[in-house]
Amino acid sequence: MNGVIEALHIYDEHNRAILSHTYASRPLSANHLLPLYLEHPTPRPNLIYLPNTNPPTLVFSLTHANLLYLATSSSEIEPLLVLEFLHRIIDALEEFLGAPVLAHKIEANYDVVAQLLTEMCDAGTISTTEPNALRDVVEVEGLLGKLLGSINLPGKSPTLPSTASLMAQNVPALPWRRANVRHTSNELYADVVETLTVTLAPSGRPIAAFANGTIAFTSKVSGIPDILLNLTGPSGKHNLKSVMELPVFHPCVRLQKWRDNPGELSFIPPDGRFILAGYEVDLLPFTNGKSGNLSSNSLRLPVNIEVKTGLGSTGSDFEVRLNINRNFGSANSSISGSSSRGGAGGRGFGGPHSGSAAAPSLQDLIVSVPLPSEVRNLLDIRPSKGDASFNPGDKVLEWVIPTKELASGSSYYGLRCTVQGPLAEDQEDPDPNGFGFGRDYTYDEPYQSSADLKAKKNEGSSEDEKDAKKIAQNKILMPSSASVSFSVKGWLSSGIKVESIQIDPRKSRGIGEGVKPYKGVKYLTISKGGVEIRC
Repeated sequence: MNGVIEALHIYDEHNRAILSHTYASRPLSANHLLPLYLEHPTPRPNLIYLPNTNPPTLVFSLTHANLLYLATSSSEIEPLLVLEFLHRIIDALEEFLGAPVLAHKIEANYDVVAQLLTEMCDAGTISTTEPNALRDVVEVEGLLGKLLGSINLPGKSPTLPSTASLMAQNVPALPWRRANVRHTSNELYADVVETLTVTLAPSGRPIAAFANGTIAFTSKVSGIPDILLNLTGPSGKHNLKSVMELPVFHPCVRLQKWRDNPGELSFIPPDGRFILAGYEVDLLPFTNGKSGNLSSNSLRLPVNIEVKTGLGSTGSDFEVRLNINRNFGSANSSISGSSSRGGAGGRGFGGPHSGSAAAPSLQDLIVSVPLPSEVRNLLDIRPSKGDASFNPGDKVLEWVIPTKELASGSSYYGLRCTVQGPLAEDQEDPDPNGFGFGRDYTYDEPYQSSADLKAKKNEGSSEDEKDAKKIAQNKILMPSSASVSFSVKGWLSSGIKVESIQIDPRKSRGIGEGVKPYKGVKYLTISKGGVEIRC
């Protein structure tokens, strides 16, 4: 496959072409391509083949921030290569124009966008895609002039970009780092973010549990620093390779160093913020051939959820119970002192800082309960704390517990609801709006005689049959699952932590003697509906 990218088209949210850039050949125009792309039903795949065009065309698509990016090629080409190129274009636009990339930003800075697209792809062949390398070759004078109000700065020369390019040729080839980086404040930050996905059986036993982690690193250090970042696992460094599955690294990481000593990341970082590494962790030690059994499961969640269905005399009630684990992060406390960000790192002012590794903070707790389509309404919603609401259109019950309620110290929260099913054929809804206005509370029936009371007793068996029928009908209306969304600052579900961040003074260049950069580490666990329990 030696195909080339022939063109790139960008459309706004109204399907209006705001940019078209041709790299090679005579590709389809933006106005001709869009109807052919929209003919395919949604959800549209990222790769669409158009056999009826001349010549037949491959269309690669990506949607980001309400903008549609389409790249075309009339020859065979590696699909992942083109899709990654589209992602790199978005990263570069965010770096130069600011995030999010909106239509008016592209239209107002077309000169910069045109330079970026030309440098990133040369005659259809992908070239320079690193934002730091692009800063040395892309002229951003127009942007700086707008920001500074077109002030004539001393020493300003139109030959400055070419001078910078010549200086860049005299330094080692590091495409991910700009040449002659200078910072007044030297800082090194590591942010470890994990996305938690857990599936629980009705008994609460975990069926599957995974954590997808990302290490975002921010380097604001002058010169060319050579950094060594040490990671450790919940039981030490010796088994970190088996804990961190499917690791991926930024090109700046020395892979041989990691293979020889798992847990040691040696690299020369790009300037600014970038994704250093990614990984996946299986949180169930008794699966995938790992030693241990169910009793040795070390899965600890900040929130335990339980759902009870078929409650009440007719089985029309269900209850959701939450148990907040206040000690889930005590064993995973990591960097403290001056190396922790966001406070004193557990020292000073009477105790640990909320949101640090020494005192994890639970926030953004939301419980979502999807209900069957047969549910017409919820008659009674009774949360012990927070606010709960039911959306009849989406058939979803949402329970939100504010952070201040979580910080009150209570560990148990409950929500009880009564479902209302569809009307029977011989029934009419006395109160369709659910406000109680259609009910008649007057009582003007005659007094019952003794014969009527005997008849009532004979009807007792039929009433029991009706109750059993109602229980069977309400069983269909019960929820089959519930999910929890939350975020925890200062805690990682995998137990991985940053042990140290060091700069090698012998390999680094351009760093002044005695300069000690400020180092910081933050941990964050996010679960957007990721913890789900089956009923």
